[in-house]
Amino acid sequence: MGRHSTNYFSAFIRVAEDCPAATGMVPPQREPNTAARVQYEMMAASPYAFTSDDLVYAATGAPRGISREEFFSKGRPCLRACALTKRYGWGIHLDSDGKAALYGRETAAYRKLAGDAGLKQLNAMNNSR
Repeated sequence: MGRHSTNYFSAFIRVAEDCPAATGMVPPQREPNTAARVQYEMMAASPYAFTSDDLVYAATGAPRGISREEFFSKGRPCLRACALTKRYGWGIHLDSDGKAALYGRETAAYRKLAGDAGLKQLNAMNNSR
């Protein structure tokens, strides 16, 4: 089996242009937790501790009992398609090791990262086509 990855390095994922949130919002608590809530809790508790692959797998593969190897044997949507960047107003910075941290779109840190020419600038996918 080939291995697909969702990881980015030295990149910033900006909030989707049609995101309804004016600020970074905490995804609601549900039972079971949504993928957005799982990813939010991981990054909020431990910034720059997890790669995109770690976050995507923890939110969508592990809860279904799929092994990490089997999960990444085919392509998976990356963080550009996650609800945090599309609906809840969070930008995601990925450092040179591919580790991720959240930045609310209303913050000075978000604006600084969004203007950093040294980072690969990526837009989150829009909600509408």
